[in-house]
Amino acid sequence: MKLFFFFIFAIFFIVSNGIAQINDTVKTDSSILKTLSIIGVGDMMLGTNFPAEWYLPANKDCYPLMADIKDILLEADLAVGNLEGCFSDTAPLVKRCKDSTKCYAFRMPEHFAGCFKDAGFDVLTIANNHSGDFGDLGRNTTVKLLDSLGIHHAGWIKYPTAIFTKDSITYGIAAFAPNKGTVSIYDTISAKGTIMALKEKCDIVITTFHGGAEGNKHQHVTRKTETFYGENRGNVYEFSHALINAGADIAFGHGPHVPRAIEVYQNRFIAYSLGNFCTYGRFNLSGPNGLAPIAKIEINMQGEFVAGKIISAKQPKKGGTVIDADHGAAKLIKVLTESDFPESQLKISETGDITLLPID
Repeated sequence: MKLFFFFIFAIFFIVSNGIAQINDTVKTDSSILKTLSIIGVGDMMLGTNFPAEWYLPANKDCYPLMADIKDILLEADLAVGNLEGCFSDTAPLVKRCKDSTKCYAFRMPEHFAGCFKDAGFDVLTIANNHSGDFGDLGRNTTVKLLDSLGIHHAGWIKYPTAIFTKDSITYGIAAFAPNKGTVSIYDTISAKGTIMALKEKCDIVITTFHGGAEGNKHQHVTRKTETFYGENRGNVYEFSHALINAGADIAFGHGPHVPRAIEVYQNRFIAYSLGNFCTYGRFNLSGPNGLAPIAKIEINMQGEFVAGKIISAKQPKKGGTVIDADHGAAKLIKVLTESDFPESQLKISETGDITLLPID
């Protein structure tokens, strides 16, 4: 009888253990299959009250500028963009300009911060060449407003990174630029250390960089150090690869004011420049400068690229950002990617769908 009960217990133990292992496998598979949609866009400046208020949108109302595309941003699990300038009503100009009436310095009214919250942005990076135009007062006001709205930020040396949890996912954000007061794009060793520290604490690490030469003549990724008006703008190819090697899962670039190629490196997504996204009043929006790509990237819980889409938007002069039915941004990024990364396994359709072809 004792032997009988021993066999019954043994069978029960084996079956129970098998069911537990199956459940663990199902949970693991479920985790692998789960994907996150991450949106990245480029530079944003919704109008400036410096040097004069006529550089602001009509009625000093920024809400219409992103009305056509905000539903797309709100649908993503996370939306990230670059804040080109600061928020302040009164901060004095710190940037040195030969002629203050022609100075390109960007100071958005403080109430404009709400437009970014309304549009669905979770993260605004503040590492760029205009974030310090109005000094620490402009930066401090900007950070205070973003904090009050629950918009995370990174890239100022005082607040270099951000860690937060949304929908049970812990994100780490880092941002880099070649400009005073920002986290340096030049110090690759320090940048890698930053990413590795974030990776230890976070499920997903997203980085942005503001680098590369500007304008229509600088659409290509050279894989070399780039200079513009005598300023070192970094080697964005080597830098982004170093960040991915250190543990970053996505790298969104901006700064050239035009779209550039995209790449998947070590199964991680890199956009070398997302151009201008919503820039009112003082930006050149002709040709490729007026294209406003929205990179919507699907990644798994390990941060690996699964699929994506370049949603094409554009900026009619002073009209805000609108969907482009002609898919101009997607078509340009397709051409640039095929030119700059002929070895890439990425396939980009004319309408912007991004897939990764299997390696032969």
